[in-house]
Amino acid sequence: MKAGLRADLVAAEGPLAGVDLVGVSPVGGGCIHQAWRLDLNDGRRLFAKSGGVEAMPLFEVEADALRALHEVADPELLVVPSPIALCELSHGSVLLLPWLELSGADQSALGRGLALLHQASMHDGPARYGWHRDGYIGAGPQPGGWRERWGEAFVELRLRPQLKLFSGRGFDADAQQRLLCNIADHLDQDDVAPSLVHGDLWGGNAGTLADGRGCLYDPASWWADREVDLAMTTLFGGFSSSFFAAYKSVIPDRPGAEGRVEIYNLYHLLNHANLFGGGYVNQSISRLRSLSRRLI
Repeated sequence: MKAGLRADLVAAEGPLAGVDLVGVSPVGGGCIHQAWRLDLNDGRRLFAKSGGVEAMPLFEVEADALRALHEVADPELLVVPSPIALCELSHGSVLLLPWLELSGADQSALGRGLALLHQASMHDGPARYGWHRDGYIGAGPQPGGWRERWGEAFVELRLRPQLKLFSGRGFDADAQQRLLCNIADHLDQDDVAPSLVHGDLWGGNAGTLADGRGCLYDPASWWADREVDLAMTTLFGGFSSSFFAAYKSVIPDRPGAEGRVEIYNLYHLLNHANLFGGGYVNQSISRLRSLSRRLI
């Protein structure tokens, strides 16, 4: 951490005024911003995410989603860190969170906690799909807005914006439009209550604490079919059989869930293709063609 930003944190007007930083250690895993473990002289340990002025909108969206998830999560099973401070300082932007001590323990509490979060939010949600502000999925754009029907929400707020960025990569525009219409119709056949979802639930954004509880962080939340979270857990791995068993002990699979995984994960493949290119481009084209064969 640069000396200027470190001084900003403990300055009289800074978020850590009145304490001393006795240790600042880099934390790996992020690909957009820098992350740090802060050890304070009062015995506290915090997590800090830092970046330039341009990082502030991303931090604001993340903090907003963390607060929403924190309010719904059962803290006996699932910890979602609530932001301590979000500041634009002289030498950069900083998001401060409680430190989470991760372990490689059993993921049963994580699975059950996520299911209970989905279930609780489903009963006290907005009765529509979307999010109240534009946001981000990683560094990619994730539009806000609301839709009354789930199929329309997923197509118009998630797939279509990514496909616009993906344009010119070998998939016919007319076939694309037919596919999007059919995806919307297919998803609307199922009566889905909106749940508050993490939205970017790969293995690097969830874990198990030393005390056995699960934890979630780095969300890209919105109100959606809860299955979008479950689908993404299968995309890159990192989730154990105990996680899935614990989740399904609370909320069993709906009929046709396996077929929807292919649809929901198209969003993340497209986002990765637009951000990183490489093999994600071919994976996205292959998924588009597979869905076209199945749904057109």
